Amino acid sequence: MPEDSRNRAPSEDRPYKVYRSESSASADSQQRPPDSQERPYKVYRSAPRGLRSRLRGEDDTIVPGGDGLEPGRRRERGLPRKPKTWRERFTWRRVLAYLGIAVVAWLLLSFVLFMISAQEQSGSLPNSALTALSPGPNMITGTDTVLVLGTDQRPKGSKEPGANTNDKGSRSDTIMLWRIGGGTSRRLSIPRDTVASIPGYGSTKINAAYAYGGPALAIKTIENFTGLKINHLIIVNLANFPKFIDAIGGIDVKTGRICSNISGGVHNGGFTLYLSPGVHHLDGTQALTLARTRENACNAASTDLTREGYQQQILNAIKSKLLSPVTFFNLPWASWYAPQAVRTDMGSFTLLSLFIASELGGSAPTQILKPTGAETLPDGESALVASPSDVHRAVAKLMGG
Repeated sequence: MPEDSRNRAPSEDRPYKVYRSESSASADSQQRPPDSQERPYKVYRSAPRGLRSRLRGEDDTIVPGGDGLEPGRRRERGLPRKPKTWRERFTWRRVLAYLGIAVVAWLLLSFVLFMISAQEQSGSLPNSALTALSPGPNMITGTDTVLVLGTDQRPKGSKEPGANTNDKGSRSDTIMLWRIGGGTSRRLSIPRDTVASIPGYGSTKINAAYAYGGPALAIKTIENFTGLKINHLIIVNLANFPKFIDAIGGIDVKTGRICSNISGGVHNGGFTLYLSPGVHHLDGTQALTLARTRENACNAASTDLTREGYQQQILNAIKSKLLSPVTFFNLPWASWYAPQAVRTDMGSFTLLSLFIASELGGSAPTQILKPTGAETLPDGESALVASPSDVHRAVAKLMGG
């Protein structure tokens, strides 16, 4: 030892600080200066102070990992774990795991809401309609024929002039057959003014079947007209349909020039829609107005067939939007309003399989039964006529592609 260090008086200040461990502190406890004297060093402890430490007035400063020991060596010596930095806590693996858990929880919440909403809508169809339907296979592995109807019934409280708020006496303004399931998705729209034989009422416009006998008679009439068996029925709920469209973030539809004023336009309690030619992003109310537009003041050639073409575009736009990022973030709301947008015989799992089958089947091409003639009915109304061969060709394309 150098001579100057041996001759240094104990009271002299050391040119360094002494960091003592617990073992060395007990060994020289007899040489520790009284508590009243200021220590020339600080005590860094590896654990929080106990009561005795507090009474002695020891400092509670902790040097995180200051001993430079590896985690395994720290455990061997009974020392606390070295606190992790934020980089160590948030690794890519952990972030992906947390993200996966959040996605699964979000999907589970949406699934539960869909099931609850679908259960609440069950029983909305009369028993006569249920018995008129024919059993069909599962739509994931098999193919069913679904009848989609849109009536002229308006929601209660509607300010639309002449609105019929009762289902009884309503007419089916939209008639669409959807061949769906097993990777197939094809549709056929039937113009509402097409002449058909309604059981018990003779030949008249096909949309009158719903007014005469409700959905059951509409099913029988369309089966007789097409020769097909109907497996499921969907009746669009006009009150909740716009809410569902809004829940998925709206839809994109390509149109020509639209100048539509339904029931006198919005200023008279109706609906107004003005669109220039091109692709438009529509909210729920705009999509419903387009689906109902028969008379287009900007295009005199626009007919009921034009409207049915837009209706099929709307369905394709909905299908395209179901897997979009916007819909995923709004999935719980979309899952809640989807069953409420329709009245159907399908239970929660069957209705869910319909949405899945629509995604697997892709976008359906637009197909409309085109009548080849017209006639005047006994009541003086003009109606469309489709020959049996016209109907056969259209149905064959629906079934076989």
